[in-house]
Amino acid sequence: MIDTIGARARAASRELSRSTGEARRRALLQMAGAVEAATVDLLAANDADLRQADTEGIGAALLDRLRLTEARVAAMAAGLRTVASQPDPIGRETGGWVLHNGIRLHKVRVPLGVVAVIYEARPNVTADAVGLCIMSGNAVILRGSSYALRSNQAISRALCAALTEVGLPAHAVQLLEDTSRDGARALMQATEWVDLLVPRGGPGLIAAVQADATVPTVIDGAGNCHVYVDSAADLDMARSIVVNAKVQRPGVCNAAETLLVHEAVADDFLADVAKTLMAEGVELRGDDRSRELVPEMLEATEDDWATEFLDLIMAVRVVPDLDAAIEHILRFGTGHTEAIVTEDTEAAEQFVSGIDTAVVAVNVSTRFTDGEEFGFGAEIGNSTQKLHVRGPMGLESLTSERYVLYGSGQVR
Repeated sequence: MIDTIGARARAASRELSRSTGEARRRALLQMAGAVEAATVDLLAANDADLRQADTEGIGAALLDRLRLTEARVAAMAAGLRTVASQPDPIGRETGGWVLHNGIRLHKVRVPLGVVAVIYEARPNVTADAVGLCIMSGNAVILRGSSYALRSNQAISRALCAALTEVGLPAHAVQLLEDTSRDGARALMQATEWVDLLVPRGGPGLIAAVQADATVPTVIDGAGNCHVYVDSAADLDMARSIVVNAKVQRPGVCNAAETLLVHEAVADDFLADVAKTLMAEGVELRGDDRSRELVPEMLEATEDDWATEFLDLIMAVRVVPDLDAAIEHILRFGTGHTEAIVTEDTEAAEQFVSGIDTAVVAVNVSTRFTDGEEFGFGAEIGNSTQKLHVRGPMGLESLTSERYVLYGSGQVR
């Protein structure tokens, strides 16, 4: 099966690479309209997925990622339109010069070819991945989880119909309906067909990709994100940022999992923010000093510092200084997003330079690490590795560069 799907995707990618940016833009606008028109069907399919998932006893956070609403369907359509409004990256010249022998050298952006995405639970990823891949001239093979199969089928049907209506190849978008581990492994090892694999899911999926994939991958890794409240923080601002980073949507990778507080402000800040967090249903797990200040906290274990909870749980530690906060983050962070709250410019600069992560935030909630928030319209993933891209992945992240030489008969 994977050879048939892969061969179709490869042929479609070659056709897409010759298409105009305007044709691809029209396709995305048509897709946005198709998603809106299919809202009733999409919600019905999603309701069936939700009912089945609920009977299987999946957690509240996973149910939240699985759930579609009218607002989320509208957001998918809006994301497609925003991606369509972005400058076409294909054919963009990123550099050029004339060599000593008169050859004109140009660096030009080109599509990667065939992008595969393996993702868990979130059916909106179907629309995000398709929009970004088509606009960047790539064919896409989608493999969602069994929990979201009906939703993904309904969304991909709408998107594929829109694609053919504007004359682009139907097989530029294909959903792999085999949701077994063997099906995923076959896609991970389809070296003849897949130019880039982006896994979006939990530690189990990432571990499987790292163990089994033979195609090139960009790891959309765990988000063990921290907020550090510095001694020079505006404490009202800090409270707002911490609560937003933890509570606004706890089941996603850019939610904060650990709160670090400078000991100089712990007495004034920690009890106050803990009261607000606990009122929002957050379970706090603290070190000894934190529990002295907030006795209602549970005792944090060593594992808690390294855990991406994806739930209303937060680890809390009081640290003696900025260096200790940085040391903690370097030890337990996952390279996703780290935030400092401070009014001290030097402390902010030290934090920014000392933290090795895809996104570092100063006086900003970690929840802003998101392709849509960055103005990309959507993201195909958030890379926590360093090659070939880091952070939220938009259109440019789905391209490569090649050199084009223009001469007048030069030989070497």
